[in-house]
Amino acid sequence: MKLATLRDGTRDGVLVVVRRDNRVYARADKIAATMQDGLDRWEEVEPGLRELADALESGDVKGEPVDVSRLDAPLPRAYEWIDGSAYINHIVLVRKARNAEPPETLETDPLVYQGGSGVLLGPTDDIEVPNVEWGADFEAEIAVILGDTPRGVTPEEAGDYVRLVVILNDVTFRSLIPGELAKSFGFFQSKPATAFAPFALTPDELGDYWKDGRLHLPLRSTYNGELFGDPDAGPEMHFSFYDLIAHVTKTRAFTAGTILGSGTVSNEDRSRGSSCLAEKRMIEKIDTGEFKTPFMSPGDTVSIEMLDSEGKNLFGTIEQKVVKAN
Repeated sequence: MKLATLRDGTRDGVLVVVRRDNRVYARADKIAATMQDGLDRWEEVEPGLRELADALESGDVKGEPVDVSRLDAPLPRAYEWIDGSAYINHIVLVRKARNAEPPETLETDPLVYQGGSGVLLGPTDDIEVPNVEWGADFEAEIAVILGDTPRGVTPEEAGDYVRLVVILNDVTFRSLIPGELAKSFGFFQSKPATAFAPFALTPDELGDYWKDGRLHLPLRSTYNGELFGDPDAGPEMHFSFYDLIAHVTKTRAFTAGTILGSGTVSNEDRSRGSSCLAEKRMIEKIDTGEFKTPFMSPGDTVSIEMLDSEGKNLFGTIEQKVVKAN
């Protein structure tokens, strides 16, 4: 099942069901008014949403044409946005870029931080950069959206609480990170609003691509019209989403509508490219002794999408332009 949020002038928009080919949608507000409402009452409303999705696929419900510019993030605002860093290759490279050592627990204890969840961007919203010296970077990631999740979930139990899977652009101001981390209190100013692809999928919609809490497909980033990277999101995700869920629920529960990210998708194989500028810059530094690729500036464009083995665009495409903030 594929879900989205249609902008209607309200904060939370209207929940819609989308046909598998991404071409038409049907309003689902008679079943659940918003995405959050659906997540809050998932056990109650899921059968009705699936019935509507089946009717849309069969043609029994006609639906309306999808205009991605009218779609918001699947959750325009979320109760929590927690981002992990499950790809070890990414951790090693970006820490080298700021002359920092990886943690001693790199392979045993996941890294997570809590980002801003009150304002989440839609797939075509601009990336606003107030100051180019802040080092604006894109980061292509995967995330899961949770239902009500209790404290103390084990990795073996974690799959029961995953409601939806999404992809995202976790924009970062790289030059602000060192000063923030030097205070030993985590990211804050260095993490502006995160953008999401238009469609959220239930795990079963992904078939065999979703296995053991990992999504086994390449995540494709295009920067200024050229392929930047398409690393495989599955094999090198050291901590699965199930591991991350177990980690964050060690001491507390989470409410329906919590988003949990994978961190930047990264492969050791350089031929697959990168999912962020920082990685490419660090590889340049290793190879040549200097950074060559600049961070983002107004006028730059980035798109992020995930295609299956048949070329189907599963989540729709994030297509953003960098603009100077007012």
